[in-house]
Amino acid sequence: MSGFKEKGFNDRLGAAAEARKAQLEKFRARPGPDDPAVAEREAARREAGIAREARAAERKAAKERAAVEEAERQAAERAEKALRDENMLQEAADSEARDAAALAEQKAARDARYAARKARKR
Repeated sequence: MSGFKEKGFNDRLGAAAEARKAQLEKFRARPGPDDPAVAEREAARREAGIAREARAAERKAAKERAAVEEAERQAAERAEKALRDENMLQEAADSEARDAAALAEQKAARDARYAARKARKR
């Protein structure tokens, strides 16, 4: 059975140099900024950004429209409630006036009866 051979310092230095060389080749193989594929990707990225901003502006406008509609709805509800409250107060005042008139009429009838009774006694 052969023993395990540990890598020496020179082997490790060689492996590190090979790795650096591979990274450098990978970097050099990348297309430059004047490459048509890079320009095409950049144009597509710009178009996507413009579309994203347009969608965001559309969402913001829709949110503002919804807020305005909600404010209008709430104002209409408040106006309707105020009108109902005013009608209720008017009905209550009318009811109190009718009750007061009925009480005055009843009192006048009672007073007339008392006056008639006194007139009969005399």
